[in-house]
Amino acid sequence: MSDASWDIGTDIGGTFTDILAVHVGTQETRIAKVPSRPAAPVRAMLEAIAAVGVAQTDVRRFIHGTTRVTNALVEERLPKVALIATAGFEDVLEVARYRREDLYRLDIPPKPKPLVPHELCFGLRERLDHTGAVLEPLAEAEIARAIAWLKASGAQSVAICLLHAYANPVHERMLAEALAPHVPHLCVSHDINPEAREYERASSTAFNAAAMPIAVEYLSELEQKLPLGPGLQVFHSAGAMVPVPAAKRRPLVMAASGPAAGVSASARMARELGRSRVLTFDMGGTTTDVCLIVDGQAEMTDTRMIGGRPLRQPMLAVHSIGAGGGSVVKLGPGGLTVGPESAGSEPGPACYGRGGTRPTITDANAILGYLDPEVKLGDTIALDMAAAEAAVAPMAQQLGLGITETALGILRVANAAMGRALRRVTVERGVDGRDCTLLAFGGGGPMHAAGLAELYGLREIIVPAASSAFSALGCLTADFSFLQQRTVRLPLTDFAPVTFAERLAQLTEDATTPLIANDVPAAEITIEHVALMRYAAQSDSTPIAFALPFDPAVLEADFHARHRTLYGYATGEPCVIESLRVQARRASTTPMARPDVGRPARPPRSRDCVFPDVGRVATAILPRETLTGTVTGPAIIEDAWSTVIVPPGWQARGDEAGNLFLTRSAA
Repeated sequence: MSDASWDIGTDIGGTFTDILAVHVGTQETRIAKVPSRPAAPVRAMLEAIAAVGVAQTDVRRFIHGTTRVTNALVEERLPKVALIATAGFEDVLEVARYRREDLYRLDIPPKPKPLVPHELCFGLRERLDHTGAVLEPLAEAEIARAIAWLKASGAQSVAICLLHAYANPVHERMLAEALAPHVPHLCVSHDINPEAREYERASSTAFNAAAMPIAVEYLSELEQKLPLGPGLQVFHSAGAMVPVPAAKRRPLVMAASGPAAGVSASARMARELGRSRVLTFDMGGTTTDVCLIVDGQAEMTDTRMIGGRPLRQPMLAVHSIGAGGGSVVKLGPGGLTVGPESAGSEPGPACYGRGGTRPTITDANAILGYLDPEVKLGDTIALDMAAAEAAVAPMAQQLGLGITETALGILRVANAAMGRALRRVTVERGVDGRDCTLLAFGGGGPMHAAGLAELYGLREIIVPAASSAFSALGCLTADFSFLQQRTVRLPLTDFAPVTFAERLAQLTEDATTPLIANDVPAAEITIEHVALMRYAAQSDSTPIAFALPFDPAVLEADFHARHRTLYGYATGEPCVIESLRVQARRASTTPMARPDVGRPARPPRSRDCVFPDVGRVATAILPRETLTGTVTGPAIIEDAWSTVIVPPGWQARGDEAGNLFLTRSAA
């Protein structure tokens, strides 16, 4: 008889699907990886459940993060989408913003083509002003004209984005109610992004409409194959989990949800270990993702560009580059480059022995001796060293270098690209990255962490116990949460407390309803409030947290202080609450124990490895499972799915939870 006693988190990456399972009674923890299946992601998830030895009937909760929605948007593998906008504004996606994608590249288009082609954009005669007052009512005849046009268009999904609907959604609601019987998928801008700036709101709504058919089909199949009801949840890009019905309605919450899960787990770990500034370093098979965590809280952003188009919603400020373990290395006029093209899971890097022939970062690591040729990676992948060398050899010949020297060059180029990503989230935000701790995870993060720390001047590295499946862990241990944000434009100089209270109450209701609908008791829900503040003449806003009972004077003082910290000055100009953000959450109660990495520990041994500026040296190979005391480099610490490089000049020690701490050796 089933006891449904396992909680499972999964992260579907471009190369591997990671899974971490926790037994709620014994706290037993299991980790596994299976190759991702882009054409059949649900099948990959079911294979992952089998890989940890758990029957589907024994699963209590299943939470997953995925890049499926993001990949579909980037690659433009999208269904036919229509846009209905206020007459005169139907070209908003084509007009976009007046700036070139690349200022000095005249050989490429100045900006990407619109997500919705001109012939699928419809102008609706109606009008509101910026306060939401109706200037031109929406007539029944106009609704009928829109229905007839939509039927003739053949669109599978429609995005409705009417002028100033964030201030008053009355016309969008009327139109949506009339169109719903005539189109499979429909979304409205006041639900997707109820904020000012028409282009960004229209782009986000069109993105959501394009993703809906893909997400609904995918999530419906998952619900059918894994019928867990409220126990089936999706990770979202703001760093928490949401119920499947909410994700079907707003699939954009799944964009970049895999990287966000790793950041969520990192923030929790930073708080537990007392690290005030942490840089996350998540190197997977396809991308490397970095994020800044300050005082236990990950940095947030409101906008992310996907395929050159803005996606606006609150999300963790994760910066991604196309440099993962499977990233293809090329030799061009400017020298070596890595990514963004990836070998993926099929065929994968050449050293996986699955038919890959192009050199990748993983092949370079294998040639340098960092990967064990005698042991199957995760008990499934046997390394083919000859194939790795054969993939790098043509490039080495062109450069006039040996294969080993070329592999070292690939390593340096990859680390340089990752160093630039770290600078984007630190120096460009006024933070000295040298004061941060690097938290390395993902399949390749612990392998490159020390080299990156050397390059960037970092003094401490933490490799968590479940480093190879840390994003899956983040899915499992994150809070259950939903977030709403809306433009309010309330000046503090002539503050309207009644209007403020009404807007805040509505946002709170909208944020808590999905949780209560999924059997979360109202008493267990906590509410976090953020005001997005600006000076009256500014365009961009700054997020400022506030508590209830609300005090405008405290909020204004906090805004001035934060503005001074970020930009070096504060003024006496009038302040405006541009938007309000409300996040409802129920704290995670998932217990954790030291994970089972999937194979018995092997005795210590040695093999030759090549390190930059040192050359080939005998290197101790140590099992992570039985590591004790302090290890001085050169050394490699291994488990079934991860390899931690401790180069010369560094040392490592473990703690009882299985985490590793790398620091520079004493001179």
